[in-house]
Amino acid sequence: MTTDTTPQTAAPAQRGPAPTALLYAVIGGSLLTIVSAFLAWTWTDEFPGDLTYYGSPAGLQFLSLVGAALTAVHALAALGVKGFRWLTPAGSRKAVWLLSLGTFAATWFTVVSICWVLGGVVNLEPGAYVALVGSLVPALAAYKIPDDAHKAAAPARKLPSWAEILIIAAVFAVGLFVVTYGIDTDDKEPQLFVAYLIVVLFASVALLRSGLVERLQTITANNRQVTLIGTMAAAVAFPFIQQSGDTYTLIAVNILIFATVALGLNVVVGLAGLLDLGYVAFLGVGAYTAALVSGAASSAFGVQFPFWAAVLTGALASLVFGVVIGAPTLRLRGDYLAIVTLGFGEIFRIAMGNLDGVSGPKITNGPNGIPNIPHLEFFGYNFGESHVVFGVTLGAYANYYLLMLVVMAFVIVIFTRAANSRIGRSWVAIREDETAATAMGINGFRVKLIAFALGATLAGLAGTIQAHVNTTVVPENYVFAGPVPPNSAFLLAAVILGGMGTVRGPILGAALLFLIPAKLSFLQDYQLLGFGIALILLMRFRPEGLIANKRAKLEYHDDTADQGPTDLATAKAGA
Repeated sequence: MTTDTTPQTAAPAQRGPAPTALLYAVIGGSLLTIVSAFLAWTWTDEFPGDLTYYGSPAGLQFLSLVGAALTAVHALAALGVKGFRWLTPAGSRKAVWLLSLGTFAATWFTVVSICWVLGGVVNLEPGAYVALVGSLVPALAAYKIPDDAHKAAAPARKLPSWAEILIIAAVFAVGLFVVTYGIDTDDKEPQLFVAYLIVVLFASVALLRSGLVERLQTITANNRQVTLIGTMAAAVAFPFIQQSGDTYTLIAVNILIFATVALGLNVVVGLAGLLDLGYVAFLGVGAYTAALVSGAASSAFGVQFPFWAAVLTGALASLVFGVVIGAPTLRLRGDYLAIVTLGFGEIFRIAMGNLDGVSGPKITNGPNGIPNIPHLEFFGYNFGESHVVFGVTLGAYANYYLLMLVVMAFVIVIFTRAANSRIGRSWVAIREDETAATAMGINGFRVKLIAFALGATLAGLAGTIQAHVNTTVVPENYVFAGPVPPNSAFLLAAVILGGMGTVRGPILGAALLFLIPAKLSFLQDYQLLGFGIALILLMRFRPEGLIANKRAKLEYHDDTADQGPTDLATAKAGA
């Protein structure tokens, strides 16, 4: 009896419609959406944004146009059209599907909003119906494209240095435009900002899935100095391209303050693993100190320090408070430490409200706070006055924006240097296992106290600038949780949302958590509800944060389970 050892050929899987036909459907639907952007979507200008014009896309129509254009070019890349294949280095159909889904969501959201605001589908013009069909077809077609519809592109060839520099410059230019567009959206058009968030969210995930972001990271890694210069140039250019003066620059200033404080908290939570629920109090210590020594009329001290002295005094006061609070409490761990820090935050707020001359010494003017804080002045440059720089008039908030860029750069240098130092490695060891770290000779109390003191100092530094930006300091600005950031809950969420232990993560988290409430103020009553839902979804699908380090990826995702022992060890060593 013989046994047939001939390998059997598996039956081909059913793939449905040809991927090429589906991709052509994606392109056709995207072109239809682009055409719809040049048509009127409604007949009346009562809907925010005025979508009544032909041949001139309004903001909401422009977002649908951009989403459709990105979908079309990625579909061309999936087809292997020469000149477009570089858009999908990973060769994943997910990029096409995510872009088409984002365009569909933004377009249908706009049309549904028109019907909701104006009272029925009778208010729709033909352009809206064209947009509905045009955005629906690519979403359905892209969903049916099999995963192996197109193969991965060949490895990128080495580009000359000048070409890589041009790519970096173009990326920063596009990034500056995208960020400026979001910040500059009219507060009277909340639908525009929501659609903007939808398109940016889906486009960002699509670029990650396509492998394009990873390829860009390789280019920037090869040109670190150029990337650093480009980052600073793009950040400095922001106030110079504002068409509405300081109207939206104030949002950018507050984002930088929020992000700087989040980076300080990242030292405590992200590196050392200490759960601090009263961190915003250190921001308040710096702000109140700067207000008391900067010549405010209601200051109890009646002194006016120069700029550098006020900043150093605020940072030093926060450092002292950090040591005083940390010394007796940092021997606690976990929940007990969190409760103590939460109590400190509440004690600070209540104490500032009681130092009014009635319940206690008259120092902080009680609940009324310290108003009319003079603007900073440095070498004759008054930050509260408008100045013409390179032919552009910069207002007060633009001046403080540029100052906060310098402060943030300083904080980033301190954070990265500390994280990569011996003390930084001790923080990580304490965070991972304090008992094991202590057994290896690390003085846990001293290491944690240094992290607590450094984090408090960085928060106090940002607080000194915040006091002069707002020109007033009141206790209600420094609570554990509230509808308006920064507060301790939002600061902690910014670190967790962005990615603990990283530099870019807390900055991104702080920007999102400040910008979204500022633009969607009509949802203020439901803000915390939406915030909680977002955190639940994040913990479920991306617990390491939006921008995670390699160690966090290894901890939260078992992607190396199918690797051999050597590969797994190499991956962990690279973390």
